[in-house]
Amino acid sequence: MNALASRIRALVERQWVLIAGSWPRMVDLFYWPLVQITVWGFIQLHVFTAIENPGAAVLAAVLGAVLLWDICWRSQLGLSLAYFEEIWSRNLGNLLVSPLRPGELLASLMVVSVTKTALAMIPAVLVAAFAFDFNVFRLGAPLALFVLNLVVFGWSLSLAAAGLVTRFGQGAQDMPWAIMFGLTPFCAVYYPVATLPEVLQPVANLLPPAHIFEGLRALVNDNAFAAGHLLAAAALNAVWIGGGLWLYFALLRASRRSGTLVQIGE
Repeated sequence: MNALASRIRALVERQWVLIAGSWPRMVDLFYWPLVQITVWGFIQLHVFTAIENPGAAVLAAVLGAVLLWDICWRSQLGLSLAYFEEIWSRNLGNLLVSPLRPGELLASLMVVSVTKTALAMIPAVLVAAFAFDFNVFRLGAPLALFVLNLVVFGWSLSLAAAGLVTRFGQGAQDMPWAIMFGLTPFCAVYYPVATLPEVLQPVANLLPPAHIFEGLRALVNDNAFAAGHLLAAAALNAVWIGGGLWLYFALLRASRRSGTLVQIGE
């Protein structure tokens, strides 16, 4: 157990040396969450000042959705980019022929993802609180469950993207962004699932974020904890993360059989 923890810790430390030694990486860590919350904060101020008595709940729902969706994005990109760092440095093959197990590699990248996401969200949360009078922690205990589910969903997409890049090379490295952008309209981040055409609503109901954001709106607008949506998100996440892990390991085995693993950085 100590050897396992040491290997995971070594990989986490390697990723943080890369980040701490590069100011562009440090800027990128905080830049996008700050831009997102600032732009959306001013948009909601502009739009809702034109609406008579829009209500604090409506404003809170918008800013809460912005913050939570960015957490999902950050968790997904945090794992994907850390994995790609090993590919870009032509180090992935070396790691995977060492005593390090693939599961330990993924565990270290998940630790990096959580840490980067937490750090990146600190400035955004502070801006939301002081500039737009929205304290996300007022959501209470459900906030932790919302965040957990969104992080796990982000990881499931990252695992699928990492598997595709491992098998098919760097030509597939745009997959993390493509997958997230493609699913965004169905995740019901800024509007209820009922807003979607009826034919698309079943698609949204298969995505954990759609249930999380329905739960967020119920909590903010009606002060009601939508346990059904949270349970649905957790159950769906079990399927999504299981599918992501299965796909990653299946594509990793295929890459090893085809011999492309040692050439992946080329």
